[in-house]
Amino acid sequence: MDIEKDAHPLLHAIGFDRLLASDPAGIARVRFAPRPEFAHTNGTIVQGGFITAWLDNAMAFAVAAREPGTGLATLELKVSFLDRVGVAPVEGEARVLRWGGSVVFLEADLLAADGRTLARASSTGKLLRPR
Repeated sequence: MDIEKDAHPLLHAIGFDRLLASDPAGIARVRFAPRPEFAHTNGTIVQGGFITAWLDNAMAFAVAAREPGTGLATLELKVSFLDRVGVAPVEGEARVLRWGGSVVFLEADLLAADGRTLARASSTGKLLRPR
């Protein structure tokens, strides 16, 4: 599948730009391009719901990297906002921490172009395997 071409419209609606890298160990790096309409404070700070969606999405890509064709239903998600996120491209770097039979534990960081960590998430998810 060509992820840039075949990505679900929801991904594009939240600013998905491209999958930069994925590793079968359960690691994924995803680029997001925020738009001004995603921001508050005179269009300068991205709203936290978008940031949360980006981190959740990056973790789903980490699951798909580990087991292609497997989806993720997020059961629990915690996000820490560490710095302001401006209207500029950012990258989500996600990794599988523990892979179970039907449950997975994940972590993701949102990184600025200069490498600063802007937000961090941890999640518990249910693995959705095709029948």
